[in-house]
Amino acid sequence: MNKIKIIFILVAIVCQILPLSANADYRRYSGTLGNSKWNVTTESKLQCDLTHQIPNYGYAIFKSEAGKIVNLGFELDMMRLPADYSLANIESVPPNWRPGTASKQITTMQWRKQFNGDVDENSAWVMLTELEKGYFPTLYYSDWHNKSDRVAVALSATNFTDSYYKFLNCMDNLLKYNFVDIAQLDLNFEFGGAVLDKSSKVKLAKVREYLKYDNEIESITVKAYSDSWGGRWKNLEVSIKRAEEIKQLLVDAGIHESKITIEGFGEKRHVASNQNELGQQANRRVIVEMIKP
Repeated sequence: MNKIKIIFILVAIVCQILPLSANADYRRYSGTLGNSKWNVTTESKLQCDLTHQIPNYGYAIFKSEAGKIVNLGFELDMMRLPADYSLANIESVPPNWRPGTASKQITTMQWRKQFNGDVDENSAWVMLTELEKGYFPTLYYSDWHNKSDRVAVALSATNFTDSYYKFLNCMDNLLKYNFVDIAQLDLNFEFGGAVLDKSSKVKLAKVREYLKYDNEIESITVKAYSDSWGGRWKNLEVSIKRAEEIKQLLVDAGIHESKITIEGFGEKRHVASNQNELGQQANRRVIVEMIKP
């Protein structure tokens, strides 16, 4: 056997051994064909959660919440929280049935001591689309207590697509506003009674729709005011009537009346001049404030 042939054989042996040695250095966590599960664990008009259990490691959670802008977050809920502020590299790893395909860099995750891991919205979308194609988004990092020990954590693409499409459908049905958008409302009334004007009816309809899905409202305060048209006592009665009307609408939306406090102020605390119709309309108002824990 000539010298060149011997060298070739040795190189071939080394090339076969090196990947195995490198792989042996990793402590791996991933779902298998038999236990990989994806579930839409929260499905409402306010929030959608797509959850994947990584055996012996924790949960990977993609979530989206109601709001004006479509949003997506990713959280890695771990059994062992980070012990330092190091980095994890996230790559899209091809499945075994695609040999020869290279892994692709997705992003770098910053570990924060004693906090779950997360990534930005764009990286979360990339992870989802890679999963949809059958790739495995995988985190690589050094163990926080043993820097010579490497860890690989993979999100399995097995059994992913059905739950993913269900998650996308949930996102599409989220409300286009959230609690922050409606926590304080300024409602206005038509002249002389307890009938809301057109724009205020739209605002209140949003509140009533939101309250169907949020059971965490702790208290609601309703404060009603009037313009100065007519007698002072009459205006006080009108403001109380307006507050009671709003309270009833909230009760009809599912809020227990014990959580609602109302108060009528009549002509007090005007926000505009009463010398013209626009100012009077601005003063015929109810302020609704909602509080959550």
